[in-house]
Amino acid sequence: MNSIYDFSARVVEMVKVTNIRPQIEWLKQNERLIGIKGSRGVGKTTLLLQYAKTLLKNDSFVYISLDNLYFTENSLLNFADEFYKNGGKVLLIDEVHHYPNWSLELKNIYDLFPDLKVVYTGSSLLHLSKGLSDLSRRSVVYNLPGLSLREFINFSTKLNLAPISLDEILTDHESVAKHIWKETKPIKWFNQYINHGYYPFFLEGIDNYHHKLNGVILQILESDLPYISGVSYSNINKLKQLLYVISESVPFKPNIEKLSERIGISKNTLKDYLHYLNDALLISMLYSDSKGISRLTKPDKIYLHNTNLMFALANTSSNTGNERETFFYNALSAKHAVSYTQKGDFLIDGRYTFEVGGKNKSHKQIEGVENAYLAIDGIDTGYGNQIPLWLFGFIY
Repeated sequence: MNSIYDFSARVVEMVKVTNIRPQIEWLKQNERLIGIKGSRGVGKTTLLLQYAKTLLKNDSFVYISLDNLYFTENSLLNFADEFYKNGGKVLLIDEVHHYPNWSLELKNIYDLFPDLKVVYTGSSLLHLSKGLSDLSRRSVVYNLPGLSLREFINFSTKLNLAPISLDEILTDHESVAKHIWKETKPIKWFNQYINHGYYPFFLEGIDNYHHKLNGVILQILESDLPYISGVSYSNINKLKQLLYVISESVPFKPNIEKLSERIGISKNTLKDYLHYLNDALLISMLYSDSKGISRLTKPDKIYLHNTNLMFALANTSSNTGNERETFFYNALSAKHAVSYTQKGDFLIDGRYTFEVGGKNKSHKQIEGVENAYLAIDGIDTGYGNQIPLWLFGFIY
């Protein structure tokens, strides 16, 4: 057990605190059981370690990762019991999805140790198991997205640009945009962000960024998905093939029958696999607002989850139109309901229609539509219902 404490002290000491995401505020509250879900690579571990280094006393916490071999022979509950008896106050648990009975033992820890605060992280796929429902009355769970364009700019420039709500953008985008481009050059940063700005490990250098991202993708497909969803290892190549097909053609309106024939799986299995990739935050499926969504519902469109995945997976350069729409969908979905619409590209919160395009985009697709806007790439400042596309990267 001493090796666990030594490891905790070492990794906390090593973590850098020069760039701390605002989501650290989630961990400051008095809730006794806090969960952080998210895709691999978005910074869940770093957030835990920064919280420990900046806000906790050395003798009051311990950081553990449940993929440590120690926990193949020792129970989490027994570890928490020993930690609590020795005066521990905050237990930081990483990678809970690697531990078979994580939800049951967290429930027991919560009930048995009323003075112990627990913060845990896990894959975005966690809800595929019954774990989160077991903890529904005890745990507060947050979803940590990758970096927004705003965060990417702040981390790259040491600026402290604040988030901007959708309402502010729609009602006052001209003055808001002017304020930002007086501070920096948002289009320059936007062009970098769509290539390598979504995952915080860009701070380690961009030369190997896409290589590292491909490693993240493989870990999700080969480790997380089989373990959590029960997909057999023999079918992982089918998932890889499906993701590759989508990466070549997003956004597209899927023909389930043709796609199932190409991959060599049944239509229902294909729909399951699409949902797994969606839950793993590798793709994003877009549905009509009026549809009741189930595992058997065919999506109207499929995108990769973020633009960085497009560059990591594409053998050739990606399509600019796809990049724009993928960026917009990803940015808005962090805070708003995004759905498919017959007129325009996206319907936001069932109320606002958006068409996404370049400088020459006309109003044709949204003509006669109420509360309709153009999200235009390549402009510093908009006018009327024409809004700079980059500005939507400031929503969180």
